Amino acid sequence: MRFAPFRPGLAPALLPALLGLAACAATPGPTGPVGVPVDLTHAFDARTIYWPTEEGFVLEGGSAGRTEAGYWYAAHRMRLAEHGGTHMDAPLHFSEDGAGADAVALERLCGPAFVVDVSAAAAADPDLAVSAAMLAAFEARHGRIPDGAIVLLRTGWSARWPDRATYLGTARRGAEAVAELRFPGLGSDAASWLVRERRVAAVGIDTASIDPGRSRLFESHRVLAAAGVPVFENLASLERLPPTGAWLVALPMKIAGGTGGPLRAVAFVP
Repeated sequence: MRFAPFRPGLAPALLPALLGLAACAATPGPTGPVGVPVDLTHAFDARTIYWPTEEGFVLEGGSAGRTEAGYWYAAHRMRLAEHGGTHMDAPLHFSEDGAGADAVALERLCGPAFVVDVSAAAAADPDLAVSAAMLAAFEARHGRIPDGAIVLLRTGWSARWPDRATYLGTARRGAEAVAELRFPGLGSDAASWLVRERRVAAVGIDTASIDPGRSRLFESHRVLAAAGVPVFENLASLERLPPTGAWLVALPMKIAGGTGGPLRAVAFVP
């Protein structure tokens, strides 16, 4: 495990998590982040929200029952797109030379979480594009976001899950529905700031896309992907995390050459 270097602006609340993990790394036997685990993942089922152009999650029933030998055996099959439900966008999703889902460094998938609460602004403006100024305002209250941090945007949209109409802005499906999408996201100026000024490891959000729903050019996706920054989308329960101090572990399915994949995201809160 690699850690970002200590900086004077590092939030004091983060130190217990960093010190605890450092101690674990030096201790033989079972190790792991310190704190109460919080699941940030929506379950995958028939109600899981996917982009309007995708089929959605399908669980095909297979064997389920007692065998002739008397023991229980069950095994099903699933069919799903890479991008839907709680998932990771690998840099390859929007960068031709970007890392695929199997090649994203583990150091980018776990680290200190900084939760930026923009839920009040998003409630007033469903087309909100989180700006660099809003991130600077967060730092004024909670301290500098250090290099190697994982920034999570809490818009409050996960409370709308799994209602497609309120979560996506439309319940329609197909290519025509894309023009009707409405939900908050990260503005391209803020994406550039996170990459250039804070060198973040990853960025996550509790909506269907890191770009606002009305985006047509996916500027934030492109900025983050070009810098090798993975994106975690459709996160859940961000309201259970403090602004600083939690440790995130976000492990996607390791799909060789994949542009993304289903994600199990867990935060550890001291």
